[in-house]
Amino acid sequence: MSNNALIVVDIQNDYFPGGKWLLAGVEAAANNAARIIAGAREKGDLVIHIRHETLSPDAPFFVPGSEGAQLHPKAAALPEETVILKHFMNPYRETELLDVLKARNIETVTVIGNMSHMCIDAVTRASDDFGFKTTVIHDACATHDLEFNGVTVPAAHVHAAFMAALRFGYASVMSADEYLA
Repeated sequence: MSNNALIVVDIQNDYFPGGKWLLAGVEAAANNAARIIAGAREKGDLVIHIRHETLSPDAPFFVPGSEGAQLHPKAAALPEETVILKHFMNPYRETELLDVLKARNIETVTVIGNMSHMCIDAVTRASDDFGFKTTVIHDACATHDLEFNGVTVPAAHVHAAFMAALRFGYASVMSADEYLA
């Protein structure tokens, strides 16, 4: 049995064309995510899907019970895979994620999904804090432009800054091709 878990974070319909919160490069990231998921299944790694729903029905996206809050077909869970519902950015907060990992004696986690600057950042830092050796697959993650103090920061720069910060002290950061090789 593998001691690695793949944590698939928030690859949900609202982030895709036709959804409420489109991310830059989400299709390419989801294609890489699908490759990583297939590889994890082949190796016998634990695959855990994280699905975010807001606590408010007035939220701009991931409204409880909506189609937008459902997992995207490119990252759909198999019936035997765990799907954890979260309501906060950090999927360890008020969920069973840590218990699931400990019950399977997981030592390493691989992280893919959305958004680079929010939930990917949160799960990666928390995973390291909980003692898991952590890897992020940078091209299986997506985000969007941000604005601060009148300056628009392009999604590619947001993503690069967060991947650089995570690589600096929290995780190995590599491409899907590197990981699958």
